[in-house]
Amino acid sequence: MARYTGPSWKKSRRLGISLSETGKELQRRPYAPGQHGNQRKSLTEYGTQIQEKQKLRFMYGLNERQFRTLFNRAGTMEGKHGENFMILLETRLDNLVYRLGFANTRRQARQLVNHGHVTVDGQRVDIPSYLVQPDQVIGLRERSENLALIKENLEETVSRLDFLSYDENAKEGTLTRMPQREELNAEIDESLVVEYYNKLG
Repeated sequence: MARYTGPSWKKSRRLGISLSETGKELQRRPYAPGQHGNQRKSLTEYGTQIQEKQKLRFMYGLNERQFRTLFNRAGTMEGKHGENFMILLETRLDNLVYRLGFANTRRQARQLVNHGHVTVDGQRVDIPSYLVQPDQVIGLRERSENLALIKENLEETVSRLDFLSYDENAKEGTLTRMPQREELNAEIDESLVVEYYNKLG
């Protein structure tokens, strides 16, 4: 299944969750798009599970194969499968570029990484799925620091999550520690995602 590249606000309304985690998508019309979008429909247990999976997949912008591969990797780690999965998603390079404020959407962050604007510990990394480890430093290539797009995004960034530190002068951010589940999106029930994949086998 290919990565979704359609309208993200429409997808947010369909799933009933702000995929950007800003809440902007649902401010004016907090119901599904279409003629009957404001009429609630009850979902089956399976429907609820697959919807929760889709929320998480579209939020982080992964295709199905990437999503399943990361899910399987989380299953080999100690601790709760669902929580480990959320933490792995959160420590992807494209997501942390977004969290630091270099980009205003995860799509834009992925593009910045793909185009070689981002460094990890001073080395250029152009793989959005790169998993950042604690104490690694995420920065910008020297020729990219003055891009108007990045400057504008940084000026509009108000706050960052507690597991990230940011040096404004160097324009660098550090993953100080692994995220904790309570710091991540409370609207997601990752146990439903685990149930969905367990049923698939």
